[in-house]
Amino acid sequence: MEFTELNEQEQIRRESLSAMRELGVDPYPAESFEINTNTQEIKDNFSPEKENFKDISIAGRIMTRRVMGAASFIELQDMPGRIQVYVKRDSICPGEDKTLYNTIFKKLLDIGDIIGIKGYAFITNAGELSIHASELKVLSKSLKVLPIVKEKEGQKYDAFTDPEQRYRMRYVDLIVNPQVRETFIKRTRIINTMRNYFNGFGYIEVETPILQPIPGGATARPFITHHNALDIPLYLRIANELYLKRLIVGGFDGVYEFAKDFRNEGMDRTHNPEFTVLEIYVAYKDYFWMMEFVEQMIEKVALNLHDKTLLTIGEKEIDFRAPYRRLPMLDAIKEYAGVDVSGMDEAQLREVCKKLNVAADKTMGIGKLIDAIFGEYCEHHLIQPTFITDYPVETSPLTKRHRSNPALTERFELFVNGKEIANAYSELNDPIDQLERFKEQVMLKDKGDDEAMFIDMDFVRALEYGMPPTSGMGIGIDRLTMMMTNSPSIQDVLFFPQMRPEKPVVKDTEGVAEE
Repeated sequence: MEFTELNEQEQIRRESLSAMRELGVDPYPAESFEINTNTQEIKDNFSPEKENFKDISIAGRIMTRRVMGAASFIELQDMPGRIQVYVKRDSICPGEDKTLYNTIFKKLLDIGDIIGIKGYAFITNAGELSIHASELKVLSKSLKVLPIVKEKEGQKYDAFTDPEQRYRMRYVDLIVNPQVRETFIKRTRIINTMRNYFNGFGYIEVETPILQPIPGGATARPFITHHNALDIPLYLRIANELYLKRLIVGGFDGVYEFAKDFRNEGMDRTHNPEFTVLEIYVAYKDYFWMMEFVEQMIEKVALNLHDKTLLTIGEKEIDFRAPYRRLPMLDAIKEYAGVDVSGMDEAQLREVCKKLNVAADKTMGIGKLIDAIFGEYCEHHLIQPTFITDYPVETSPLTKRHRSNPALTERFELFVNGKEIANAYSELNDPIDQLERFKEQVMLKDKGDDEAMFIDMDFVRALEYGMPPTSGMGIGIDRLTMMMTNSPSIQDVLFFPQMRPEKPVVKDTEGVAEE
């Protein structure tokens, strides 16, 4: 971001800042301001008959001002909401010196400034709940002009609605579009609901490395960095799976982690290169058990967030009440594409792709060809929560072979509204089979598949010590939050999504909101 010249409004605010200091008022005081209530608590509990809230201490940002003679009104915004404050000159300046009101409050304070107020709650003659200020303290001077929303003849002006600006300057978005906060409060509630659910089973929350010598646990293109002291390349993790399964080998019966993962791939409305995932591994379980575990957890999330399971996502009504449909991948292709691809070799699958107009390149093996057909013809039909099960071995190198069909694996993905939000396996715990699967991934990498897995010999060694039958599951927290908050883009559920470098902004004074 380049420095730009100050516009007229910004220059005036800096002059006000200097004037405050000349009057002996610190615009950025160091001492604490003790708060004993908030706007929502006052609104929910104030009663004139009870004569409560007689000793209020509250702080927040000035959002509107109506400066009159010896009495004025401001609208104060704290985290829960807004409330009107009545500021009377003789109340905040009971002595001879009226500088605090006449100069600082009337002339030097601006919309966006943060102040502390002490006083009491009352109902105005117009019937509005307000705070009568007895003390006012400047806590932080704002040097930028907020894009205050104004309405004229039914039209809104100066609204902060441009998506790129909202994502880039989330701090402004949260100030002027307070409803945005609800999305992130709900995101925290989603994570806490899941955490409490896991803890109720006695599973242990753990932490695993972000910097890894081998990018394992998923098929994805990694970010690469360099460790100067060791003089070795390291990778930002694409998944935490292999480390969590090492802990199952070590004797834990159930472990989980809310992790930041990184994939050096494309960006769109459902993908960000840095994302949050929950992974959980439970010993002595299989993928059938995990399906029930997951659907009950997601039902609980919906109920805790909305007190119901039937939610609106876009224009669709989706019911998160368990149980969810189970549909094998090959059956889904037969149902939606009208082709039975079971038992086909690579050449036959290429012919099917050609017939169905599914893009396929020379790097794609049997698994990726099947997955491409599925993605093109099936995913968009999976609106209600659906477990797609029994994936090809080639696309599931960390998964147990299916107990009744060795060409498939005991894997499921949970789809909602045409998007995958969870991925789970009966985990492969045969070290010999695992090593062979890793070698097949190397062959795919040599063929040109830059998302194929590396061989992790330490993980193979861990399996050689013996890992109990285990089921594992990963769920995308960002996508789950999108669905649970009816947010159309992943950028709407990330405080600070990845953005292109900011272009220099040429400022002018046209269209700046008047205060």
